[in-house]
Amino acid sequence: MTPQKGTLIPKYKLDTVKELAELVKTKKTILIASIKNIPASQFQEIGKKLRGKAIIKVPKKNLIYMAIDSKKDTTLEKLKEKIGENVAILFSDLDSFELAWELEENKSPSKAKAGQEAPEDIEIPGGPTELVPGPAISELGALGIKIQIEKGKIHIKEPKIIAKKGTKISSGAAEIMGKLDIKPFSVGFIPLASFDTQEKKLYLEIKIDKEKTVNNLKIDSSKALAFAVKIVYSTQETIKFLINKAHSHFKSLENLKPSEEVKQESEVKEELEEVKQGSEEKIESKEKETNNTSIENLEENK
Repeated sequence: MTPQKGTLIPKYKLDTVKELAELVKTKKTILIASIKNIPASQFQEIGKKLRGKAIIKVPKKNLIYMAIDSKKDTTLEKLKEKIGENVAILFSDLDSFELAWELEENKSPSKAKAGQEAPEDIEIPGGPTELVPGPAISELGALGIKIQIEKGKIHIKEPKIIAKKGTKISSGAAEIMGKLDIKPFSVGFIPLASFDTQEKKLYLEIKIDKEKTVNNLKIDSSKALAFAVKIVYSTQETIKFLINKAHSHFKSLENLKPSEEVKQESEVKEELEEVKQGSEEKIESKEKETNNTSIENLEENK
């Protein structure tokens, strides 16, 4: 969007466009993030945490459009498609995904409101609470939560899911979660798209799943370590496994040695027994032959 010819642009707007154009020109990453439903106090808190890592701007759409147009980059032009209502523009020297990770890390837990969609199954855990008997008893009962009174406080007998994933949260459920200080939502900047001005790469979808990413890294690391040990690839991480493996193989070979010796000794004994038995048979045969000869000679002399 560009101003019509003859339209006088206020100086503060020109200054804003100039500042944005300079950031577009000098910063590595330009990231568009949704700031919908973020309270002003939390917005300021996030801004403090990102200080030194990113510059946050919330200009009017036509001003950021003008700043992007000044870059004269057709790829960057596509970023304008993601600039809607309730968005902030972040400029940073961090990589696009590093900045998105920072935004994910700086999200804060938030209480539920009636009518919101449950992001996951929301469960009221079993155990003691700080709630005293009173209206809370009927409110918990209306949600099917079993309770008992212990030492003047409400004790929840067993866990209970009060909102299934994807369903609307009832006013009763929201009320109880507020009293129990259960915060099933997280509030913060949500990355929508990013542009790397150095690599000329546009990322129209940036989704950071920290838990899934960490689990994938653990699985990949484990597979890589096992493969490296299998092919006997020596590194600081594999050397102790390779030494243990070599020691195990040595022990196996050492255990095999006595059995081979026993086998050989047994075979020698069998051979000796055969030789001995054969010798005894020969001697016995010789004795019989000698005795027979002697008898024959005696008879002849008679």
